[in-house]
Amino acid sequence: MTGNDDKILLDLNQPEFQGQLFEMDIVEVKKLLKTFKKLRGLTWNQLFKDHGFKWEALKSSPKYSIRLSQSYRALVMREDNFMRFQTLHPDHDSAYGKK
Repeated sequence: MTGNDDKILLDLNQPEFQGQLFEMDIVEVKKLLKTFKKLRGLTWNQLFKDHGFKWEALKSSPKYSIRLSQSYRALVMREDNFMRFQTLHPDHDSAYGKK
């Protein structure tokens, strides 16, 4: 059984997410890798309390938005202890489906 006191496990294997990640500028990729490293060291409760990530549930969707850097947000899904990255977004509005 999993809970919010368990460490976060990252799943970066979604093809759409990987495609977007591999197209990014190396400077931005390095920023994201630093964020991934931080996330791996957190429990879910610590993530929820950390205001820098701006973890937000999307309405009418099982997905969440999380800030990875000043320039990028990601849409993720939580499955047990896994944070499964779905897509990357260079601006806040696109992460929420706004134009």
